[in-house]
Amino acid sequence: MTASLRVPSLFSLAALLAGFAVAPARAAEPARLAVLFDEAHGQRLHVSGSGPLGLSAFSAVFASRGGAVRTSTHLLTPETLDRGRVLILSGPFEPLAAGEIEAAATWVEKGGAMAVMLSVEPPVGALLHRFGVSVSNGVIREKEGVLGGQPLNFRVNRLKPHALTRGLGGFSIYGAWALLPTAWEFETVAETSPAAWVDLNGNQKFDKGDVQQSFAVVVAGTRGKGRIAVFGDDAMFQNQFLRGDNRLLASWLLAR
Repeated sequence: MTASLRVPSLFSLAALLAGFAVAPARAAEPARLAVLFDEAHGQRLHVSGSGPLGLSAFSAVFASRGGAVRTSTHLLTPETLDRGRVLILSGPFEPLAAGEIEAAATWVEKGGAMAVMLSVEPPVGALLHRFGVSVSNGVIREKEGVLGGQPLNFRVNRLKPHALTRGLGGFSIYGAWALLPTAWEFETVAETSPAAWVDLNGNQKFDKGDVQQSFAVVVAGTRGKGRIAVFGDDAMFQNQFLRGDNRLLASWLLAR
């Protein structure tokens, strides 16, 4: 399954020597926004993956918008995080340690931007609670906008005005957990129809033991000088699904 920052323009002057002549000084290219993909927590899908389940197209979206894509197989520390201005945590399967959570929180508060895409909840549950986001104990099934006859796969077209939803008519989900913002700094950005439900009793059919309502699938907020976006699904940004509105949604993660 499954923020934006103003980038300082950094210029330096360089003089090129040709024989005894000095060429006119000129400005170097502005520094690119560094996008750091975490690959240190058991992620099954990587930015190097070019197959249907890979994230190479996702990383290419950032590169096309001026991002310098980097990956990290090291724990999240102040030194690791200082390599990027945007942190992508897509589908972790191993939990973040308490020290990593505090390092990430401090980094965001100082101006970092973090995006979390869930595959399963336990590895990121403590991190999300640190920022004020809770996750359901079951995946969402829809009755409206279902894709391919699979209730786990559906279109989301109930969007709130936000930097992430500019120009979007909706986007597609391929297995998502429901999200609940519990801190005032966070808000629901996209949600299901009121007919969506979560299979609480595990019998894979809708009955009185289940919960039916609109569920948030994307939430976003701020903390200090930084920003966070959380997606209940990570498959939506895989190569096989990164097209149309899903691609546009991904591109807004680097919006200034």
